[in-house]
Amino acid sequence: MELNPLTAISPIDGRYFETVKPLAPYFSEFALMHYRIQVEIEYLIALSGTVSELDDFPVYRLKDIRGIYKTFSEQKASEIKAIEKTTNHDVKALEYFIKREFDSMKLEPFKEFIHFGLTSQDINNTAIPLLLKNFIEHEYFPLIDMLLGKLNGLAKEWKDVPMLAHTHGQPASPTRVGKEIMVFASRLEKQMNQLKTIPFSAKFGGATGNLNAHYAAYPNIDWNKFADDFCHHLGLVRSHPTTQIEHYDNMAAMFDNMKRINTILIDLCRDMWQYISMEYFKQKIKEGEVGSSAMPHKVNPIDFENAEGNLGFANAIFEFLSAKLPISRLQRDLTDSTVLRNIGVPIAHTYIAVQSILKGLNKLELNPSAINQDLENNWAVVSEAIQTILRKEGYPNPYEALKTLTRKNEKITQQSLVAFIDTLKVNEDLKTKLKSITPFTYVGG
Repeated sequence: MELNPLTAISPIDGRYFETVKPLAPYFSEFALMHYRIQVEIEYLIALSGTVSELDDFPVYRLKDIRGIYKTFSEQKASEIKAIEKTTNHDVKALEYFIKREFDSMKLEPFKEFIHFGLTSQDINNTAIPLLLKNFIEHEYFPLIDMLLGKLNGLAKEWKDVPMLAHTHGQPASPTRVGKEIMVFASRLEKQMNQLKTIPFSAKFGGATGNLNAHYAAYPNIDWNKFADDFCHHLGLVRSHPTTQIEHYDNMAAMFDNMKRINTILIDLCRDMWQYISMEYFKQKIKEGEVGSSAMPHKVNPIDFENAEGNLGFANAIFEFLSAKLPISRLQRDLTDSTVLRNIGVPIAHTYIAVQSILKGLNKLELNPSAINQDLENNWAVVSEAIQTILRKEGYPNPYEALKTLTRKNEKITQQSLVAFIDTLKVNEDLKTKLKSITPFTYVGG
């Protein structure tokens, strides 16, 4: 059976593959190979300016040498997989592949400095934060910025539209549609700012983090400075001291931060779902789309539901990753290896979810009649304003007076509220001021 969207076990590689295709250059097996080769080649180039045995390294051929990773193809990746069948070690197979490439390029004298003094984790723990960094900067940030742009646009468009608020599911002091959307935009912006402060950390320190082999071969070179500079060259921050592997503390912080962003988005999805249910929003109908297989009249809020499900799934995996990755027995165990291969999974579900939210937001149409009807039906909510002004004026027991009025088993209307105000022993100017307060105008600042 050939792998295709119909036979893939994961919906990421099946049903949703077209949506998440931009993630393949970062989180696929091919992508991991590509980034590993980049680290190996850039390390060799950095080494060539450090050790005397590489004084005659052909720097004039750097474009060709970098071409090994810059023009890396699926065919070359298949060659590495074929080597791995013999080595049963993915990074060693990759090292042998680069050496073969050096043979074909007539660079045999330099090939034993490929992977010189390194352990696999020097490659993995540099390649993975590098691919994660590139994804976050080139795909994730622009996607969330697009979502923020949409939310800010809706907030501006509807900034003056009054809306009944609901606390504990009950009618509460009115608010504005735009302000409620701005709440989510503001929360997301704060979490994005926090995410941007987390360094992309790499481990580069040899078999147990001490660069033992490097110092044994060249005791007079400051290898820690070399490793720091090399990681900086790649745009990463080197963790030091370490064991054989990266601490993953910053990666865990990153996943926790992304989980918080997802939690905000779940909150957004649930509120949008509720507003659609309350008919505050209608949804634009796309020609030919079916809302329900049985009920032709329905237009279900499927985009927000799809997003909520994907975000919940992503958060469960983010939580596992951030709890597991920083833990390793002594100087190294292999449990992080298989786990790291799955970091693209929660990210892909997050990506799917954000695309669904954008789709859902683009379908929304404000329904002023439903919003205004709810305001008109809930004049009791202005009692807060009336009793607060009466307090300011020194009126005796205003809260209790309004409580008695509003908790009668009678619907509070504009007329009954006006009648109540007329019974108050206050001057006519104050009565006029109190009567001017309506659910449509009592929206704060």
